[in-house]
Amino acid sequence: MKKAIFLLLLPVCAWARQQKPALPEFGKIDKADMEIRECDFDKNAEAMILYNGGTLTLDASGGMVTMYLDRHVRIKILKDKGLSYADIHIPFQSYHKNQYIKSLSAQTYNTDAGGNIIISKLDKKLVYEKKIDKRSSEETFSFPDVKPGSIIEYKYTLVGARLNNWHFQHSLPVRYSWYKVDMPIELRVHSTPKCSLPYEQQSEIKGNRDIKTFSMRNIPALRDEAFITCEDDYLQQVSSRLIAIDVPGQAPVDLTGSWPLIIKELMEDEDFGKQLKRNIPRTGDLDSLLNLTRDPYQRMATIHRYVRKNMTWNGYSNIWALDGVKEAWKNKKGTTGEINLILVNLLKDAGLHAHPMLVSTRSHGMVDPLEPSYYQFNKVMAYVTIDNQVYVLDATDPYTPPNMIPYSVMYSQGLVIEKLDTFEGGWKTLWDPKQYFKTVTLVQGEIDTTGTMKGQATLYSYQYERHQRVRVYKNGLDQFRQSYFSSYPQMQMDSLLIENTDYDTAALKQTFLFSQPVSSAGDYQYFSANLFSGLEKNPFVADNRFSDVFFGANQQYQLYTNIRIPDGYSVEGSPKNIKMIMPDTSIIVTRMVSKEANILSCRFTLEFKKPFYSIEEYADFREFYKKLFDLLNEQFVIRKN
Repeated sequence: MKKAIFLLLLPVCAWARQQKPALPEFGKIDKADMEIRECDFDKNAEAMILYNGGTLTLDASGGMVTMYLDRHVRIKILKDKGLSYADIHIPFQSYHKNQYIKSLSAQTYNTDAGGNIIISKLDKKLVYEKKIDKRSSEETFSFPDVKPGSIIEYKYTLVGARLNNWHFQHSLPVRYSWYKVDMPIELRVHSTPKCSLPYEQQSEIKGNRDIKTFSMRNIPALRDEAFITCEDDYLQQVSSRLIAIDVPGQAPVDLTGSWPLIIKELMEDEDFGKQLKRNIPRTGDLDSLLNLTRDPYQRMATIHRYVRKNMTWNGYSNIWALDGVKEAWKNKKGTTGEINLILVNLLKDAGLHAHPMLVSTRSHGMVDPLEPSYYQFNKVMAYVTIDNQVYVLDATDPYTPPNMIPYSVMYSQGLVIEKLDTFEGGWKTLWDPKQYFKTVTLVQGEIDTTGTMKGQATLYSYQYERHQRVRVYKNGLDQFRQSYFSSYPQMQMDSLLIENTDYDTAALKQTFLFSQPVSSAGDYQYFSANLFSGLEKNPFVADNRFSDVFFGANQQYQLYTNIRIPDGYSVEGSPKNIKMIMPDTSIIVTRMVSKEANILSCRFTLEFKKPFYSIEEYADFREFYKKLFDLLNEQFVIRKN
């Protein structure tokens, strides 16, 4: 599982009681900031956040807590590529007017030829409220008169805010981030910095208010790293949660909540629980298909396949049936919530043990079972049990068969609502070590006397590797070639044939002819047997890493290469037979090399027995990967006699 980056208790930063720095005042710009041409701690940045401030104010009355968040953001545009940061989107939960935006102001700052600061204020008529769906909206606007060198600044108040995490770190470098939580002393809130960089924290009591502040300076932009899960899980941040209202002389009011209460709220919600009690009218063709079998697995697979084929996902991922399952069924289109709640209804109607399961997909982030909140989830799936075997179904995923866990939630946890009437649920670990990425590559080639290697390659992609490649293939052969064969710029590819694209339980077969030059120096020619394996470039060369390595599933690579060398040539150098094992035995590499007549053969296998490597394991993992790619890049050397 993913791990949070917990704070380092640095004496110079934690619980620092320093004099509070002067906070920027809206509308007052330092001329020195207008002259900034690059970020001094992130030289390649196309823009930088000069200041990101927030004050969350909480009040408690009658056992209820209300909150509002005051935001103030100031951004410096450094390059043309940074102009897109002048387009602002502020999301909020508009359902029943639970949240709304007020007191929005925004303006752009430029300098004239004399160095005077010119202010361009945003016309309030150009602020638009856009409805995303039934439950959420956003306010959008674009700053006027923006160009490289401009400073843009905006502020607003979010009424009805929640105790979301405060992110110090963003996709842009941040010069100064400041966050204050202001609450009555009887309200208990637990705040946890999750920071690996130095930060400052202060706490003070003013009258009947408990005030906590957190700040951080010179925060580099989030670095793009290979095989990261959700970037938000690794940002420098502070998480806060409500604990209780504790008034002296009265019994504390617990505000932590519980999962049964969350499930109860969901089951009573018109857009979730009540949709599970709707009667979905089965179609005649579905009934005809179900009448062909009484086998539970086949009935499940039939319904899953039917919903996938007859429903179109509208692109919105959530847990809700916003327009209702009946309306979505009628229109053959809906959100992930609508389509998968339809799936659960149909499975139950067919006599199967099916339940809704709340999940957070890999791109959405890690779920914390200790913090009950349905806001942690972005999808609902079907959880089916047949003869003690569990199946996880997502009818909006067109590529995953019913016997496989959808890759987006593999190696995560889901909350299964097991008893709809008594609001009982249970956490389930979504993991199967036998479901993996698997690629088998067969290469038959020969080298002619001109130093050209020609031949045929056949690739078989299984399970998750198959799903990824089919998804790319659906976007066209050109994108398929670019995605999987761009590492061979000198190769000429011909007669590419993709087979089994519509059979989700069969391996995806890819066959093509190829021709490419081999390296040469005088009478010597060099070539590697590592052809088309998908292991051409080492993604783990950085000395340090801020996120865990997460492949999502176990992996298997098998590469079989046979290369015929020209008559009259001899082998001067050859890779050796070898077996290499990671110290924790989670990765196994074997290579077997042989020669028969003038045919050189290499069999290479690579197996990953776990999908996750923590930051603490990265040094050993990186060193092993370096040795792995040294092996992959070893050359055969041949010479003309």
